[in-house]
Amino acid sequence: MTTRETVILVPGLLCDADVWTHQIAALSPLHEVIVPDLTRHDSLQGMAAHILDSAPERFSIIGHSMGGRVTLEVFRLAPERVARIGLLDTGVHPAPPEELSKRQAMLDISAGQGMTALADAWLPPMVRPGLLDTDPALRTTLYAMVERMTPAIHRQQITALINRPDAAPLLSQITCPALVGVGELDQWSPPEQHVPIAEAIAGAAMVVFEGAGHMAPMEAPDAVNAALLEWMARPVGE
Repeated sequence: MTTRETVILVPGLLCDADVWTHQIAALSPLHEVIVPDLTRHDSLQGMAAHILDSAPERFSIIGHSMGGRVTLEVFRLAPERVARIGLLDTGVHPAPPEELSKRQAMLDISAGQGMTALADAWLPPMVRPGLLDTDPALRTTLYAMVERMTPAIHRQQITALINRPDAAPLLSQITCPALVGVGELDQWSPPEQHVPIAEAIAGAAMVVFEGAGHMAPMEAPDAVNAALLEWMARPVGE
């Protein structure tokens, strides 16, 4: 009997398995799917080590947003264990000085007013313009996901992001099948940020998800599912 391949889907800032609901449904009939919990660590390296501790010896891994940066840290720690790598709506650059004040403003909201107030401020730019008004079901899911988090988790994850390493030097070391994907209307991590990432990885496929913002797995599930299924079908070296 052939062992089913494992794919690890890594969520982003203030996200959990709900960001991957559609991808879990598409991949689970064919593969073992794992969604790690990133709420217990305040460094990307700690999150990556946590994933490796419970992962099988070899696996495919795809990360969204902050999860993309964690995915690159997994590769940094154990490149020989990564069969395929995927990066969605993410980046590789270290935090510029001006990012800290923007992140701090959001931390002040979660600490002072709570997670619903944070969702009010943080979520609208994370999706395509107007989507929260036109898709009440998605709005409810997104708010519930943020509200399951706490100000302490928010601070831990922002600490991890502010202290993130420059991951650009890793890209040329990636030789396994790679997917780089981004929402066409992603305001936080725009498509032009992903072009040099894809160009730096030999043989990488880049996909732009039409009409989607930063939450592409939820906003364009059919297109993301198709890209992930094609990525998982690509043969890997031993």
